[in-house]
Amino acid sequence: MNKEAYKSDTRYEKVFHNMELLGIVDITTNRQHRNGTVVWRLPIKNNNSGKTLIEVASFSTGYVRNQNSGYSNYQLNKRCEGEPEYFELPNGDYRKFTTRSCKLIPIEIDRLEYLISYCLKNYYIKRANEVVDGKFITKWQHEWELEKANKSDRVYELESQVNCGDKRIIDLKAKLRKVTSECNTAYDCGLSDGETKANETYSENTGAMARINDLQEKLDAMTEDRDLHVDTIIKLEDKLSNAISPTKYEVEKTYSVNLKHKLHNLQNKLATINRISE
Repeated sequence: MNKEAYKSDTRYEKVFHNMELLGIVDITTNRQHRNGTVVWRLPIKNNNSGKTLIEVASFSTGYVRNQNSGYSNYQLNKRCEGEPEYFELPNGDYRKFTTRSCKLIPIEIDRLEYLISYCLKNYYIKRANEVVDGKFITKWQHEWELEKANKSDRVYELESQVNCGDKRIIDLKAKLRKVTSECNTAYDCGLSDGETKANETYSENTGAMARINDLQEKLDAMTEDRDLHVDTIIKLEDKLSNAISPTKYEVEKTYSVNLKHKLHNLQNKLATINRISE
């Protein structure tokens, strides 16, 4: 970057200051500089491949162009009605024909100021909802991700409770099997010895069967709470999946309307070309 060239005038200094704010880098080569060309590289990736950064350029011919976002570089100049052209018909009459052409910018500083404004409007503002790697995030998808993030905390909390409940249920089932097994072992020793064996094994309880019933009640309560949390999670996921449908429909509807409009314009242009050729 030739910083001295940008510090030669106050308008150039302002352009350079805006470039630094926007992260734009001057990548003009010496050959391009001798030809009066200025090339900038923006910190925004192209949508076509996502591997290259957008490059724009100012030319001494009065054009400003995008250098690498399409199959070839294309003009960024404003469009205006071109000079009328006249075609002689076979019968001797003349047909007037006008086209839209680019409005050239002959002064370099005017081109650079225009280029800064164009990039700010069309690349920084219109594509502000693109992430750093160049992946485009549509408005409905952005809103969907926000809504999902807001509700994911609640879903995560419920899932944690379900997992804790499942673990607690497993522990209770293990204890229940242990109590049942030891109780059966105690009674297998004999009716008279069974009561003594059970009381020795569970001296803190009044009896083995009371302990079994208590564990069974806790197990049923934990299972019921687990099922309630699972139902809540399913309802939340259904609400999240249904919230996206209307927005998708609106996007598809807008896209179809734009296609019809483009088709209508192309038909008009084709009819005009046919009239001229006739």
